[in-house]
Amino acid sequence: MKFMKLGSRPDTFYTFEAVRSVSSEVSSDLIIEVKGSRYLLHKFPLLSKCLRLQRLCSESTESSSHQLVQLPDFPGGVEAFELCAKFCYGITITLCAYNIVPARCAAEYLQMTEDVEKGNLIYKIEVFFNSCILQGWKDSIVTLQSTSAFPLSSEDLGITSRCIESIASKVFTHPSKVSLSHSPSRRLRDNVSCNGAESQRHNQAIKGWWAEDIAELGIELYWRTMIAIKSSGRVPSNLIGDALKIYASRWLPNISHIDGSVYKQKVSDSDSDSDSAIKINSKHRLLLESIVSLLPGEKGAVSCSFLLKLIKASNILNDASSSKIELARRVGLQLEEARVSDLLIPSLSYKNDTLYDVDIVLTILEEFMLQGQSPPTSPPRSKLGFERRRSRSAENIDFKLQGSRRSSSASHRSKLKGAKLVDGYLREIARDVNLPLSKFIAVAESIPEFSRLDHDDLYRAIDIYLKAHPDLNKKERKRLCRILDCKKLSMDACMHAAQNEFLPLRVVVQVLFFEQARATMNGGKVTELPSKIKALLAANGIDPSRPTAPLSTTTTSIPADDQRSVSGLKSPYSRTSTLKMKLAEDDDLDMNDMNPDGIGRSSKFKALCAIPTQPKRMFSKLMSVNRNPSEKK
Repeated sequence: MKFMKLGSRPDTFYTFEAVRSVSSEVSSDLIIEVKGSRYLLHKFPLLSKCLRLQRLCSESTESSSHQLVQLPDFPGGVEAFELCAKFCYGITITLCAYNIVPARCAAEYLQMTEDVEKGNLIYKIEVFFNSCILQGWKDSIVTLQSTSAFPLSSEDLGITSRCIESIASKVFTHPSKVSLSHSPSRRLRDNVSCNGAESQRHNQAIKGWWAEDIAELGIELYWRTMIAIKSSGRVPSNLIGDALKIYASRWLPNISHIDGSVYKQKVSDSDSDSDSAIKINSKHRLLLESIVSLLPGEKGAVSCSFLLKLIKASNILNDASSSKIELARRVGLQLEEARVSDLLIPSLSYKNDTLYDVDIVLTILEEFMLQGQSPPTSPPRSKLGFERRRSRSAENIDFKLQGSRRSSSASHRSKLKGAKLVDGYLREIARDVNLPLSKFIAVAESIPEFSRLDHDDLYRAIDIYLKAHPDLNKKERKRLCRILDCKKLSMDACMHAAQNEFLPLRVVVQVLFFEQARATMNGGKVTELPSKIKALLAANGIDPSRPTAPLSTTTTSIPADDQRSVSGLKSPYSRTSTLKMKLAEDDDLDMNDMNPDGIGRSSKFKALCAIPTQPKRMFSKLMSVNRNPSEKK
């Protein structure tokens, strides 16, 4: 770090009875009071260099031997004044990045200009500031930090703006060409590979070498510095995003492992109305809004995980500003990059008792579904046997069409990833006992049907929700299960659903039939279905004369707490017993569950299916194709 020494005399200042004096053969004749501290000094060395003291002494009418001058608003306090006084006496002083700002403000206050004496303090400070401080990287940052104690004076003297310009100009250069005045950051050193070669990650770290250093600045100075860096247009947007991530992790509260209910309890137990808490929250809100305003506009400049962490911080700080909506919009543009844990945003609003903020996720999903509209249809080919020579504009149109198709294809892939993400999110929030059914269904239906290649994960989420909400009535369970497509369930999921006593009867019957139909098609056998099953299919809007569509065979592991014994499912008798239990439950349906034509749901279903008094025989016949030869005997 650069420094400059002025003067050659030894320090002769001393303290006696709370008064600072200087050793001299000449008796003192001037008393200067600076913020409660008194200095017993001499007029000649001070007035010869300080125009302000000259005017104050000339305006004073005191006739005593010790003239008193009061400086209550002196910038920098007693330290800065004593530094200026020592310069006037020729005592050695040291200037560096840590004290140059208060020294410059104090010299300006005392009017130590060239008009009073050549080579005065202001001139020497300016030479040192321009030739040394602004040329060094660390010196510029430290000096800029110190301006926060003197914001108005630093602005008037141009210290703040010059430091920002110096820092921004050095960001564009390689660190080897910058006078760092310190060893490279740990982040840059750790990215060197074992054999000494620089990897791509190390090269990226070299380009963003400046991010950790400027992260020490306060939010106002940091915001102005980042604006200067962005306005140049020479720094890639991804480096801007990395720098903002470093700054947020440095100053924002730790939000990675905060549970909503725990945080609510902590807030309620503490005095949230205290002045300190209000001041801290206001500071963090300003910081969050400033970071959001600095986010690059390009998609992918910042990771989706980082954006979601900012939303979590917004919830923790109870920030109701528009920055939260802007963050949700940006997350929707790249939601396929997120993980389930990223979407588990704690709900810290006292308006609801849910564990997670589902409303903001719905906003994100709404924006996500607006991305990537359906691809335009291909232009019709020419009816002639040859292709005419096209104009350049037509070629440009074709190029745009091809780009649109590629974009749509990428959007389709992102929708598939988004469906997996949403189903995983549903499995997590389904455990919340306070989650309303309407919100669960809204999240599930936010993804289009084509994006779910199978419904296994969705079924598990529904199963978890049913277990966590045993008080749901039959109508609500039916409403929940309408979002499930039994044709898209794998064999394992069907086996699990066949014995799930939480599912409505109609869903179990559909599962059993589609499993039977799939087994028939996979076995290469096309058997005539019973008339009662045909009627049941017709009642569900399925044409029994058409073959069942091929089902997805994708299987995923079922958690241990969701596993059920499937040994009995290989036997049709266990299936029949489950169905008989379900039919018995259906007999107890409420009479209020009526169709528009006035016919009760239970009676209409039974009339349509015409289940005989001995259903065991019919379903044994229905499931016979699944038996092995030993079971059939």
